[in-house]
This record gives sequence, structure tokens and C-alpha cells, in this order.
Amino acid sequence: MIKLPVALICSLTALITVKPFSGYSQNTPTPTPADLNITRFSGPSVTPSPACLAVAPTGEVFVGVDMMGSLGKDAGKGRILKLVDRDNDGKMDQHTEFAIVDNPRGIIVRGPQVFVLHTTFSGETGKATGMALVVFEDKDGDGKADGPPTPLVEHLSNSKYIQERGTDHATNGIRMGIDGWIYIAVGDFGFHNATDRSGKKLTMLGGGIVRVRPDGTEMEVFSHGTRNVYDVAIDPYMNIFTRENTNDGGGWNVRFSHHLQTGEYGYPVLFQHFTDEIIPALADLGGGSGTGALFMSEPTWPAKYNNVPMMADWGRSMLYIHRVTPDGPTFTQKEEDFIALPQITDLDVDGSGRLYLSAWDGAGYSGSDTIGFVVRAVPNNWTYTAFPDPGKASVAELANMLKSASAVARLSASQELLRRAEQQGTAAALQIASDAQLPLYARVAGLYTYAQATGKEGIAALVALTKDASLREHALRALADRKGLLADVPEQPFLEGLQDVSPRVRAAAIVGLGRLGRADAATALLQTKVPASFAAPLKSPEGPHATPNAAIVLPHLAVRALLALQATDALIAAVNGPNATLALWALRYVHEEKAVNGLIAAYRLSKNAKVKRQILTTLARLYKKEDTYDASWWWGTRPDSHGPYYKAVLWAGSPVIEKFLKREAQKAGPANMGLYRDLDARHRMEIAAFAPLKPTEPVAAKEVKVDLEKIKNKKGQVGKSSIEDVLIAVKQIKGDPAKGKILFANQGCVACHSLSRSEKMKGPFMGQIGSIMNRERIAESILKPNASISQGFATVTITAKGNKSYVGFVTEETAAKVVLRDIAGDVYTVKTADIISRKEMKTSMMPAGLANALSYEEFAALVSFLAQQKK
Repeated sequence: MIKLPVALICSLTALITVKPFSGYSQNTPTPTPADLNITRFSGPSVTPSPACLAVAPTGEVFVGVDMMGSLGKDAGKGRILKLVDRDNDGKMDQHTEFAIVDNPRGIIVRGPQVFVLHTTFSGETGKATGMALVVFEDKDGDGKADGPPTPLVEHLSNSKYIQERGTDHATNGIRMGIDGWIYIAVGDFGFHNATDRSGKKLTMLGGGIVRVRPDGTEMEVFSHGTRNVYDVAIDPYMNIFTRENTNDGGGWNVRFSHHLQTGEYGYPVLFQHFTDEIIPALADLGGGSGTGALFMSEPTWPAKYNNVPMMADWGRSMLYIHRVTPDGPTFTQKEEDFIALPQITDLDVDGSGRLYLSAWDGAGYSGSDTIGFVVRAVPNNWTYTAFPDPGKASVAELANMLKSASAVARLSASQELLRRAEQQGTAAALQIASDAQLPLYARVAGLYTYAQATGKEGIAALVALTKDASLREHALRALADRKGLLADVPEQPFLEGLQDVSPRVRAAAIVGLGRLGRADAATALLQTKVPASFAAPLKSPEGPHATPNAAIVLPHLAVRALLALQATDALIAAVNGPNATLALWALRYVHEEKAVNGLIAAYRLSKNAKVKRQILTTLARLYKKEDTYDASWWWGTRPDSHGPYYKAVLWAGSPVIEKFLKREAQKAGPANMGLYRDLDARHRMEIAAFAPLKPTEPVAAKEVKVDLEKIKNKKGQVGKSSIEDVLIAVKQIKGDPAKGKILFANQGCVACHSLSRSEKMKGPFMGQIGSIMNRERIAESILKPNASISQGFATVTITAKGNKSYVGFVTEETAAKVVLRDIAGDVYTVKTADIISRKEMKTSMMPAGLANALSYEEFAALVSFLAQQKK
């Protein structure tokens, strides 16, 4: 039997008694950091399992209660609540049930409209049918939706896997930018035939960001290639940031990314072995689970907490600040701890500067009706000033709000001016955009408001604004923003933008030319410089998928634009010219017989050995292509990340490529066969003439139906699986409590835990754990010991006289001594008079991973035994 370290169950009472965040109780608020005032706004009696929230500019808080969680599958456990703090004391005074929805994942409040992203269910079968973005209205102001919602986008996730797994990799947060689009965070379930209100259909393999207009039209992909992004933070200049939930699929690490329109971020087929082709994340942040996101830009907040992305991490129970610094067309970043909150899920701020945060608080992967809360945070020197109702403001007042230093005020004013559609308001927006004396954030707000209000009629004024160096980037973005207007947008401002000294302007020009779709722009785009560091390696070392690389951004965007132009002829013509590298990079994605024949012809004409090798590499890449996604499969929590395709198939050009490569290999002779073997292995062509893959090399992923009965006793399964997969297995396997009792007794657990009150109390008491936690929550606490920690069971470090130090948890403390027990079960007594320093750490004594060597069967047995302890 496996010998586990002691304290295996050290975190099992993670949710018993008082938590380390108990300072947020109504009686004893203890804000962190110290210069914030944090109060408990609502508790689990009203807001259990709060998965998301949004705040109206005027301060009404809308909370999405989700007692279904990420692995639950039963309908009827979700709702949207409207909470009001009438006396502004930081506590909810009144609440109404705004609407009934299942599995709410994102909310936006815009006047009487409340947009909600949630899971939909069939009334007949009771099974999930997908996810939808809908809009409710409360025109009479009674705090309740007037009727059923209007669907804006339907089928926004994979119904098959929502039914089988739940929503743990589904579509999540929504947020509106100053450009008026609703940005939607799509998990790596992706979606098939998502349908907007105009009937437009869209399919996306894997995760990324999708956007749609507030009326449910013009749906389009904004960026692609992320894993389980939960929410987006959008700054005043339309920079979009995400903290992607365990994004790399192997180490379960979180990445922080800056999303550029049309960008490919590579998960799961490019981000490991084809990193030269992707926009890398700005940082790999280690383990965690990113959730809600907000770009804080409110003048009532201290400068050190303002104008920064604030990103929640459910797995680390922490709200982080990311200090972003411009770096060419992108950024670099530095992460900082900000507010600790147990399993934080979301955050939003109102026009008065009140920040609200929701905490899952250990409610488990399937939700709970007894756990979860919302807090309010404001700076200590903050004074409440009521935010004016935009619906009652005059046009002049709205224009002043559009110039405000508050992002909430600017967005509220912009949306209200658009709702009224008055000439006076449109003129005011243009005047603000044109005023060089105003801050850039105000001018950008005015520009986007004007662009949305005028449509085709505003193109001439936007073109004129491209002459203003400060506003050029944003004027170009606004000109190319709406595909329905592109036929009337001139190309020249974008061609001029390609020569701008600002890399941000050049990025906007490149993306804009791709959206305009005019093939004659290909020549100009092909002149985008590719850095000398760019290389398309023949072999497959993992590259820097989370290291800032500003130099690769512009050529990456140029490739995406060239593909949008369908500029195959121009690409082929450039292969033997000075822009060959960029042309060949783009041709990797052009699965057309014309492209294959053109590459072969270019190879025969070329005298440049380097170019000839790049052509061979491009042809090898084109040998297969990604199969059409039909939503019948998903790559799972540990996908095959070799690339370049996930589900590769042959196509019409494959025989031509194979014949050509074989002929060239024969000409090269046996001594040079290594090149072709490398090409075959890297691109997984599996051409027999180049030798089959060795058994030790990775093979293409196949869809396999797992027989749990055959594998449940396999040692080490827990460590090789995602926490979601382990919880699913524990739910299916009953587990033998008798075997679990042996595990508990023989693995040293008794060194830290008691099962009977007659025993000496040491660590958290296990004798009644089953009456407090269900099996899922017990399992989760073992797998994630630091998710939340029992009172008195945090790690304590003591430094004492004589250059002695002790690390453990306190089992006994008097005025004269402190008794510690360490992870090995050894006990130390330290005299109080000898203590020099004492520090409590935000970690459990139980390290993560102590159950990794167990099989599913063993782990289920241990959980079942503990679940029976109900004394």
C-alpha cells in the first residue's frame, strides 16, 4: 500500500468553522489591504454560490446565483438577484429576485436592460441545450424582469459536453467596451453553429473571445486560441486583458494575455511546438484558476489601485492587480496580490466608485445553497457621491459625463446618447473627439460614440480624425469596426497607417486592411518586417508561449490580414522575393490546390537554399488540415498539444504534396533523408517513405471511450488527472469505506486528525466531517488544500532565540508556550519568552499533490470513509 505523508487530510475542514477570511463578517470587518474599507454586503441566505455579478452605474448590484456550479447538470438552481444598499453603509438593505435563469455566467447592466449569459435547458428532457446570451428588461423599475428574455445569441457552447461534464470549460463572462460591443469569454468547449439574432451562424473550435452588438447582430470572433478564459478586462483604449484559467493543459498554469483583434494564441495545437506562429501570453503565472476581470479606471480610487487590470483567481482565492506597461503594440506586466477572498468569482464597480466582489467560498464544483457571499470595497478616504441617473440627464450633462475620468461614467453616457439618437448628442460626441485639449480617454469615448451614432454618414469625419496623431489608432479602428459599413470606407488612411511611427497605429492599420478585404492591399501588407529572431524550427522544442514578444505582433497580424484577403496569388508571387518569410508563413494556412502548385513551382525556380527549405516546410504543413468541427468531440482537459492540427485529415492537395516530397527526398539521397524524417515527425504527415513514427514519439490523438471499470485501480491516476476529472470519477465510483479507513490509519493521517472526541485534539477534527461536507467537497479539499484553510490550521513560522526556527500548525498555546506540529508529525514546544518573530502563512500545512499517487478507486475509498464520519 502507498505510504503517504502525514497530514493528508489537513485541509478537509477547509470550510468548517471560521475561515481565514472571516474578517469580512458583518461584525468585525478587517479590510485587506489596510487602506481599503471592506464590508460584507450579502451572505449565503440571499446570495449562495455567486458565480457572477454586475453593478449598475447608480449602484444596484445584480448577482448571478448558480447552485448548479461547473459540474452540476440539474436545472432549476439559478437566478439573478437585484440587491440595493439604500443607506450606503456597505450592506444590502433590499433584494428582489430579478429573473430565474440556470447557470448564470455573466451579467451586464445597461439602463433598464440586463444582459445575461447562461446555460439553457430543455423543458421536455431536462437536459442542457447549450448556452445563450439574452437580455431582460425592467421598464417599470420594480426590480423584476418584465417578462421572458429576448435571445440575442443562442448555442454559444457545446451542448454535448455541457450535458456530460457541466459548464467547467464552457462560455463565461461578458463585458461591454466603450466601442459598444459585448465581448464574450469562450472556454475551450468552443461552440458549433452559434446563431445571432440576424440568423448569422458561427463555429469556433476551442476558446477565445467573441463579440456581438447589443441588439444581438454582427457576431464575430475577436481572438482565438485560449483555454477556459472566464472573463475580460477592457481598458479605455480597447485593450483587452484576460487571466486564462489553467491555460496550458499540461502544467495547469494560468497565463495573463493581451488580446489583439484577429490574434491567434495557439491553444492547444500551436502553443507548445509552433510558438513562432502565435501571439504569446505576457506571463505564465503558475497554478490557479482565473475568473472575473475588471479594468479599474475610477478617479475615486487611489492612483496605486487605479488604471490597472484587476483579475480574480478562484484557485488562489486572490484578486490580483497586473501592472501593465506599454511595449510596442502590446504590453509587459507585473502581478501583485491585492484582495484575498475565498474562491473569488467576479467583481464590478459602480459610478460612485464602490467595488463589489463575489466569493464562491468553498461551495464546491456543484454549488451550494448555504455558502457564498458578496463584499463591498471602497478606499478609506472615499466619500459617497450619488451617481446621476443617465436616463434623466440632459444632453449637456451627458456630454460632460463623456469627458469624465470615470470609465463607468463615460460608458453610461455613451450608451444613453446612443439610445436617444439625437443630433445634439452626436454633435457633442464629435466635438469631444476633436478637442485636442481633452484627455485621450475622453476623446476615444467621443469618437466611438460618434462612430456608432452616425454609421455610414460619419465615415468622412472619422477619416479626418486619422490625421490627428494622438487619435489615429482609434480612428482607424472605428472606421473598420463594423463590417456592414466597410464598402464605403476608403483604403488610403490604412495604407498610410502602415508607415506610421507608432506600432499601435500600424497594428490598427493592419487589422483594418484585413477587415476591408481588398486584395490590392496584399502588396503593402507583405512588406511588414519579420524579426530576425523569427524561425520555423524543423523539430519541436517547446517555445516561449508565455513570454512577451512585441516584435512578432505586427507580422502575426499581417499574416491574419493576408489570409482574410484570400491573397493566394500575391503570396505565391512573393515566395521568391524579399518578403518570402512572411508569405510562406501565411501560406501554411492556405489549403488550396493553387497554393500547393504555386509552392512547387516556386521551389523549382528558387536558387536560395534557405527559401527552398522553407517551401518544403510549408508543403509539409499543408499535407494535412484540421477536420471540420462538428461539436461531436472535445479534446479534454489534457489534450494532445503536439500540433499543428488536433484532428488532422487528408485533403485534395495531399497526394500532390506527397508525390513531390518523395521525389525530392529521392533526389537528396539517403544521406539527406533526415530532413524529410524531421518534416514528417514535426507535421505528423505519417508518410511511410519517411519512416513511421517511433513508438516513443507522440501519436495523433484518437477519440477513445474510457472504460472506468478497467482503469479505476491504476496507480497515480489522481496526479495525472485534472481536478475536474478526479471529481467526476469520485462521483461515479462509490469507493469502499473499509479500504478508506485503512488508508486513513496507515498513511499517517492520525498524526494530524482525530476521529473521536476522546482522543487528544490535534489538527481539524474528522469525527463529524461527513455531516458538514459532501463527498465532492471533501475530495476538493484534499486536492486543493490551499483553497481555504481551517481556523488555526494555517502554516505558522516561528523564529526563536538561539537561531532556531519552527514551521507547523499550532496545537496548543498558552501565555507561556506555543506547541507546534510539523508536516512530519513531530511536536515542538517553544517558550513564549523565546519567540523573536511569528508569521502566519496563507497556506495549508498539507502540500498540494499528496494524493497524486492514488488510483481513482483508492481516492474514492478514502473520500467515502470520511463522508461516513457523522458523529
